Amino acid sequence: MPRPLLIGNASGFYGDRFDALREMLTGGPLDVLTGDYLAELTMLILGRDRLKDPALGYAKTFLTQLEEGLGLAADRGVKIVTNAGGLNPAGLARRIDELAERVGVPVRVAHVTGDDLLGERDWGTGVLTANAYLGGAGIAACLRAGADVVVTGRVTDAALVTGPATAHFGWTAADLDPLAGAVVAGHVLECGAQATGGNYSFFQEHDVRHPGFPLAEIHADGSAVITKHPGTGGAVTVGTVTEQLLYETSGPRYLGPDVTARLDTVRLTPDGPDRVRISGVRGEAPPPTLKAGLTRIGGFRNEVVFVLTGLDIEAKARLVRDQFEAVFAQAGPAEVRWTLARTDRADAPVQEEASALLRLVVRDRDPEAVGRAVAAAVELALSSYPGFHLTAPPGKGAPYGVFEAAYVDAGDVPHTAVLPDGTCVPVLPPAPAGVPAPVLGEAALPSPLPACPTRRVPLGLVAGARSGDKGGSANVGVWVRTDDAWRWLVHELTVPRVVELLPEVGGFAVTRHLLPNLRALNFTVDGLLGDGVASQARFDPQAKAVGEWLRSRHLEIPEVLL
Repeated sequence: MPRPLLIGNASGFYGDRFDALREMLTGGPLDVLTGDYLAELTMLILGRDRLKDPALGYAKTFLTQLEEGLGLAADRGVKIVTNAGGLNPAGLARRIDELAERVGVPVRVAHVTGDDLLGERDWGTGVLTANAYLGGAGIAACLRAGADVVVTGRVTDAALVTGPATAHFGWTAADLDPLAGAVVAGHVLECGAQATGGNYSFFQEHDVRHPGFPLAEIHADGSAVITKHPGTGGAVTVGTVTEQLLYETSGPRYLGPDVTARLDTVRLTPDGPDRVRISGVRGEAPPPTLKAGLTRIGGFRNEVVFVLTGLDIEAKARLVRDQFEAVFAQAGPAEVRWTLARTDRADAPVQEEASALLRLVVRDRDPEAVGRAVAAAVELALSSYPGFHLTAPPGKGAPYGVFEAAYVDAGDVPHTAVLPDGTCVPVLPPAPAGVPAPVLGEAALPSPLPACPTRRVPLGLVAGARSGDKGGSANVGVWVRTDDAWRWLVHELTVPRVVELLPEVGGFAVTRHLLPNLRALNFTVDGLLGDGVASQARFDPQAKAVGEWLRSRHLEIPEVLL
């Protein structure tokens, strides 16, 4: 049997901790180091970079990290696999070749192309980027050809793990269960320190001031152990891994181009200090289509925030809105949104605690329209509510982005591995195989917890949560630590109860999914984020804190669980 493959992660997004690459290369043994730099918002940023200079379109910070990291990786025999190529993997590969020559580190660089579909068809007006989410087969082909560094464009986050694992263990597209295990491990690693205590619900249980980055010991059967380098901060526990598994997922079937991973089969068990074993993951055939992410400039956005202090907050907010009606009647922007955040409290000893925030957000295709609308706030400075002031002077309108998903036949996407010697190897999509197994339905719930005394306290005293975005939708994963807590949660936290606790989601379609092995529920809220994170449709545009909002809400919880 091949020995386990050690895969680490050094980046969860474009802008993550710069020193992480060096920390991972010097902190302990590794076979492969991955870096995830792409997100929906990142593709828009890189698209605007490419408009300014066609030679750009990749994550520039990764190239800077390699000035030191390339030699460290070569000395230690560590392969580097990253999606930092963004919209220009060939361009980044050339720059790495140039860097290797300049610093005197001979490396073999390969890259993966075919995801960029912008010129492949008419995507409609204003589309800036159009990229299919590729799997790991192209990465595997590059590594089998001897590449030391593999650069990709838009691949799934988990492909950075399935590719190296496929190359190491000799898996084929028919090895659905091992591939599914690698997908789950890849999903845990992809967001970096979120798996090692970062952004963790019960963060006060660990020292998470400087969490280390995670790594996975992947075995030939697809099982894995999530851990971190010795002596690094943070923690790897069943809880930290559970929360990351719930991040930006929806139902039991986690669809991908390599395999459909069954999240309802995942089992997590402690395997020693800072070690959690993932096992039992089952896989099904991937769908015949690939998701493609489209970004475009949606228009221009501007905002101004009024500070309302002391008494009569609601009346002060009404006065401002009434005064703006005259402005909007003359040349109103296409979209106007007001929100009042009652951050004030009565008899406050600190002025900020006596103040509420009234936010005005306007959107229009015309930048002048959003500029004029918000600039009118200055004219009210001496003729509006008492105590009038703003958090910042009004500025010019800024462009905002729109994300949407499309689906294309996998066979129509020219997935290609460009090997270190320049040979182009086409990657064929896997053939359909296997019969999907049924998922646990709502009818197969555990028995409710017997009636017992309750206390009205925050949900977060017994439940962890993590939330995030997928296009215009949000997901909120909620989990508990004991079987009794699960028996209570699964009957208590229904869709109507979530809508009651989070009134903002009431106007959207909310779906509940069960993951009993994780003692978890996953809720998707379709449309909560409008046209995606770049459109900044709400105060928390990526739904990062919706889970913490839910944990803060009070409900009747059995005392035996507290």
